[in-house]
Amino acid sequence: MATISSDIHPAISFLQSGELVAIPTETVYGLAGNALRGDTVAKIFSVKDRPFFDPLIIHVPDFVSIQQWTLSVPDKAKILAKQFWPGPLTLLLPRNNVIPDLVTSGLETVGIRCPDHLLTRQLLRALPFPLAAPSANPFGYISPTTPTHVQDQLGTKIPYILDGGECKVGIESTIVGFDGSQLVVYRLGGLSLEKLEDVIGPVEVRLNTSSNPVAPGLLHSHYAPRKRLLLGNLDALIAEHGSSAAVLAYKTKRNLVDDTRQRILTPSGNLAEAAQNLFGMLRALDQTDAPIILAEPVPEFDLGRAINDRLRRAAAG
Repeated sequence: MATISSDIHPAISFLQSGELVAIPTETVYGLAGNALRGDTVAKIFSVKDRPFFDPLIIHVPDFVSIQQWTLSVPDKAKILAKQFWPGPLTLLLPRNNVIPDLVTSGLETVGIRCPDHLLTRQLLRALPFPLAAPSANPFGYISPTTPTHVQDQLGTKIPYILDGGECKVGIESTIVGFDGSQLVVYRLGGLSLEKLEDVIGPVEVRLNTSSNPVAPGLLHSHYAPRKRLLLGNLDALIAEHGSSAAVLAYKTKRNLVDDTRQRILTPSGNLAEAAQNLFGMLRALDQTDAPIILAEPVPEFDLGRAINDRLRRAAAG
């Protein structure tokens, strides 16, 4: 099994030798490797069993460093990075050819972000290369938000998990790109549309669900538990499928369902708390003896949009 520790020095050594390491971010844990080495990037796809047409995000320690890996940075990207980096925002930018085609799945843009996690930024500053780092889980499964989640799924395939505690945001970054002067949101995530629009003005939401995505995390079926997940009116679903089902509720407990098979995302109705709890609670319900998981949408605003996006993709599986 992988070693779990908060010491960055073994992580540096493994990454410099072309190995993979799980790293903490504020969003989810990432499966990281040298983004400039094609053989290491190929190892990421292999360990995750990830299709090669699904591009990766590269992680950098600060805004200044992105100029090494991109051809140009639009003014709006500079404004967003100044406001939201480090943080759960990925920018799709024209890539420098030093970035291997495998990272971008042949696209001319690369997703870049600066994670809001002190330990991982220390690690990134100690390395002469950026880190390609999709979520540290088998492809399509629930993203990991603790070191234990990574150990349970990939611990026999990687040597080291950098322990940064539980992820404080809990869902992946928001991905934005540029169509001329128009800012386009390609993936809903830990930075809400409201916060983006407060800084940059109106944005276009263009969520891709095809088999040839322009950014990571956009496939129709994704973030899914092993059990079948149904999304809808929770009381109607419980009436149809019985009290033996596992239940993921927004904020109200269902008395018909045993507490061991029930999780409440946020009793107080706090969407940030719901986002942080989402993947961990889905994972816990997936490990019960229930034959099916029933879930309800959360309010469709702020981080609720990203939570519902994850639930819809999980249900599509």
